[in-house]
Amino acid sequence: MKEVLVVKDTLKLQEIDPLRPTKAAFYSAILPGLGQAYNKKYWKIPIVYGAIGTSMYFYLDNNKKYHSYRDAYKRRLAGFNDDQYQYLDDSRLIQAQRFYQRNRDLSLLVTLGFYVLNIVDANVDAHLIQFNVNDKLSVAPDVYQNDFTAQPNVGLTFNYRF
Repeated sequence: MKEVLVVKDTLKLQEIDPLRPTKAAFYSAILPGLGQAYNKKYWKIPIVYGAIGTSMYFYLDNNKKYHSYRDAYKRRLAGFNDDQYQYLDDSRLIQAQRFYQRNRDLSLLVTLGFYVLNIVDANVDAHLIQFNVNDKLSVAPDVYQNDFTAQPNVGLTFNYRF
């Protein structure tokens, strides 16, 4: 009587949840960094808050300076000459307003860019978590000799073992 050995695959296959990337993106849209926490990439949360917080700081700072120069210019037009920028003439006040307004608008665009990047990062990371990288799959560089010219060729080999 023969014994039959049955070999079972020792790797446990994870089920793919197609809604996982959508949930991660939604969570990051609601609260920046929440999608990274959902993906269990906790080290990315300080980077998200650092990027968004720094750009928001520059937005608020440039907005405050823009309003300061604008208010000083408005007071000059109203006939007052007792503002904190007495050493500047009217053209310099206008130039300072434009400078800080442009920087404020640019800071807002950078803040929105980091917010969108946070959402995209959570979505892509959730997709990549489900990517199959078990031992049966392999990619290796391959250098072989061309049969006709005897020149070395470089390529990649994709292998799948059953």
